[in-house]
Amino acid sequence: MHAANDSTTRLPIASDADLAWVRQQVRHSAADVGFGLVQQTKLVTAASELARNTLVHGGGGHAEITTLDDRGRRGLRLSFVDTGQGIRDIDLAMSDGYTTGGGLGMGLGGARRLVEDFTVDSHPDTGTTVTVTEWLPEVPAPRSGSA
Repeated sequence: MHAANDSTTRLPIASDADLAWVRQQVRHSAADVGFGLVQQTKLVTAASELARNTLVHGGGGHAEITTLDDRGRRGLRLSFVDTGQGIRDIDLAMSDGYTTGGGLGMGLGGARRLVEDFTVDSHPDTGTTVTVTEWLPEVPAPRSGSA
């Protein structure tokens, strides 16, 4: 699974200022892991959408930023946790155009398209945890023999 040197930072999400702080910390963590600018931007965009959902729809909560190291393969896991009312219909909430907040309805589905791994764990009246994970591409092994 994951090595013991995985590192997690927990950040509160209770205000718009916290949203900005989460975005900044995700960008910093993604750069530290070694993601390029395009992937950093995708991770920050996904984090921004998910953190805003945590605040607006979940009543606040926290984000966890975990730097992953799986036998030398590096990655980043972002979890957004609230104890709000939960998502009643996850499939509907994931569909493009669906919104309960008057927005464009691109939040969950858009965030899902920006990352490798996306999971939603939600239960009525106990809250929601959305977790996204992205790994650095593996460098191919050098070829042996002559070409």
